[in-house]
Amino acid sequence: MGIRTALWEKWIDFKYSWGRITASAVISPLLYLIAFGFGLGSYADVDARPYIEFLVPGIIALSSMNTGYSSVAMTLNTQRLYEHSFDQIMISPTPLWQYIIGQAIGGALRGLYISVIVLILSFIFGVTLHLNMMFFAVIIINGMVFSSLGVLAAIIAKTHMDVSRFSTFVITPMTFLCNTFFSLDKLPAVLKTIISLLPLSCTSSILRSISYGEPFKAIELFVLIIYLAVFLGAAYLYTLKKKKI
Repeated sequence: MGIRTALWEKWIDFKYSWGRITASAVISPLLYLIAFGFGLGSYADVDARPYIEFLVPGIIALSSMNTGYSSVAMTLNTQRLYEHSFDQIMISPTPLWQYIIGQAIGGALRGLYISVIVLILSFIFGVTLHLNMMFFAVIIINGMVFSSLGVLAAIIAKTHMDVSRFSTFVITPMTFLCNTFFSLDKLPAVLKTIISLLPLSCTSSILRSISYGEPFKAIELFVLIIYLAVFLGAAYLYTLKKKKI
């Protein structure tokens, strides 16, 4: 019931705002493709491949992260602080853990939607990638990781600006550092180890390996699943705490 409630809410929001949602979510990846992939990228190769082939999996990972986080954090925070519609969920018999999982799945599906659009754009631009079901499964898992982080941020935030600040200090650094626009190989060893263990780094690495037609590191998928479990658990505990208050 809780999962269905959250998914239905996301579907209604998407149904009546899909044009604005699509345009706002696609503009950044499109600019990255043009500026970095076909601008700066025309002068460089990575791992003996055109830079654009290195870039696209990173942009897809980035798109699922941004869309998953923002589609949940901003909406849920507004519902909690201003509309107070979240209070109805809190006092209803809807199991909170189901509602949180539903929010994570809904955000992940929206992230998958935007990622597919980015893939289509990259194909139009002539980029060739190897795709399989695991590629899309990892996108969904990544979307759920950051959607559950969005739930956590929305519950913890005391004002709407706190969600934006959280994005500034957490989401934005990962955007530029986590194996999306450049390889981590030339970073200092300690810094490389820390960044490579962040969820977006793991997702970018897995998607890139699959798109190259190479096996990915199972440990990176395991780390991604651990993040998902931790963020879901933390979101549930904080929401439960708010309910008791």
